[in-house]
Amino acid sequence: MLIDWVGNAKMEEDLLEGMRTAGVEILKFHKPHWYTLTKLNNRTHRKLLILEGALGFTGGVGIAPKWTGAGTDEDHWRDSHYRVEGPVVAQMQATFLDNWLKVTGQVLHGKIYLPPLQPAGDSAAHMFASSPTGGGAQLMELMYQMSLTAAEKSVDLSVAYFVPNDISIRILVEAMKRGVKLRITVPGEITDTQTVGAASRETWGPLLQAGAEIHEFQPTMYHCKVMIVDGLLVSVGSTNFDNRSFRLTDEANLNI
Repeated sequence: MLIDWVGNAKMEEDLLEGMRTAGVEILKFHKPHWYTLTKLNNRTHRKLLILEGALGFTGGVGIAPKWTGAGTDEDHWRDSHYRVEGPVVAQMQATFLDNWLKVTGQVLHGKIYLPPLQPAGDSAAHMFASSPTGGGAQLMELMYQMSLTAAEKSVDLSVAYFVPNDISIRILVEAMKRGVKLRITVPGEITDTQTVGAASRETWGPLLQAGAEIHEFQPTMYHCKVMIVDGLLVSVGSTNFDNRSFRLTDEANLNI
């Protein structure tokens, strides 16, 4: 198990010790040392669970009480997570192994981690990962921007943290000018960070003037990260639509 050091700083140590006693190998990503302080802002935001190298889960869900409900009250967030089979699970495993290598220096290999996998459906799928320490800090942003630029009919964005930069705003406005319908769902009053909500609203003007629909989810914190383009491409995973996800953190999205 690999957890982000900053994101899990408040986790009770006895929970970790209980797992270690049971035999779980637990490591923390970019635990600070004097010689790694410059990497403190580079965190892993990836959310991956891989079983037997053959069954994968990914999306926006973490492991905590707030993800144990139906997303209809303030104590239980609204989120989306996906169960995946087929060859793309090997790409999900490779994404996990990438972070594991960074922390341990160990190259895990063999059929126990990467067994032969047969197609499990008729959908093409690809695991798209980005990392500022892997030479691809802006790859995820580029994937989003290329997808939006290719849109012909519709773009639906579900985003927990939506703070587009000037280039992304221009791409979205240009899409609407050529007839693309843009719908965006973001958190409402119930949010884990009012600061991000305020920063998000500051960017809405040009989008609303161009015809975008922006809706705020009401029942609880909205934590989904989903992009749907023309009802054809679906991208789901850990990535928010902001500079932290696009430039600072390790992210992973499943593209179908």
